[in-house]
Amino acid sequence: MKIRIGVGPVPERLADPVQDDLVTDLEARGIDSFWLSDLVSSPETVDPLIGIAHAAGRTRRLKLGTSVLVLPGRNPAVVAAQLASLAALAPGRVLPVFGVRAARPADRPVYAVSRGSRARVFEEAVRVVRALLTEPVVSYAGEFFQLDAASVAPLPPKPLDLWLSGRAPAGMDRVGRLGDGWLGSAVTPVEAGACRAHILAAADRAGRAIEDDHYGTYLTVVTEDADQRAVDALLARLHEDRPEVGDPRTLLCWGWSDARAQLRRFVDVGLSKFVIRPAGTVTSRTEFLDALTAELLPLQNY
Repeated sequence: MKIRIGVGPVPERLADPVQDDLVTDLEARGIDSFWLSDLVSSPETVDPLIGIAHAAGRTRRLKLGTSVLVLPGRNPAVVAAQLASLAALAPGRVLPVFGVRAARPADRPVYAVSRGSRARVFEEAVRVVRALLTEPVVSYAGEFFQLDAASVAPLPPKPLDLWLSGRAPAGMDRVGRLGDGWLGSAVTPVEAGACRAHILAAADRAGRAIEDDHYGTYLTVVTEDADQRAVDALLARLHEDRPEVGDPRTLLCWGWSDARAQLRRFVDVGLSKFVIRPAGTVTSRTEFLDALTAELLPLQNY
């Protein structure tokens, strides 16, 4: 499998939250990809589609992902047109990952879709995006979206892989039926292996196949200089979101040695794509990336 190491935003204490030179630094270091999350209310990141468009203009090889782009509440035809434009500007470098709901409760009212219909809206929207990105003309009559001879241009010469997120059984079924890959978050290696097996079974039932190296997850690293208040707040959120885990500390990497060991455990259960992020702000972004480059990048195969 092709093991690839990506990086999310690296917020630096007492620094401008818009890290204009981060992507050029990542590319210079040989890091595979840069990922932006859909966090409307966060002061530490920018809109993912706008952010990766800017990053595309500043780099030549770095891959650019959305992790994740909340699809319910967006017009899927507009999303398809945006992705088609990005793929034309950065051929072979755009990695869209879609999610059902916003990660932060404060952001959820922004996407005006009722809770009871969110999953159905999501599935229909994924189908619309895929159709528009692969077919020259699309007519579609669904429960939520209707298209009459619609099209986006230019169509990508190679269809974009559409990855999905989630960890609930229904979400794993959805990846198997509709997705080209899976990006997890806040999961243990054992859970990730179970998710992968669930997706494979769902894809088999749907008569589909997902490439072996299209499974990945976030790794959140608690560094020695981590802001303890930020770490405590993160642990509280994880405990609320994942009470079944018991100890939320198991969902984080405690230093670079643990991150390296955890990454290998994920590889052992079939994952090969990783997005590394710090647990809150860091004292020095350069020092964080130096450590990442030394400790984890050697695990990336070329």
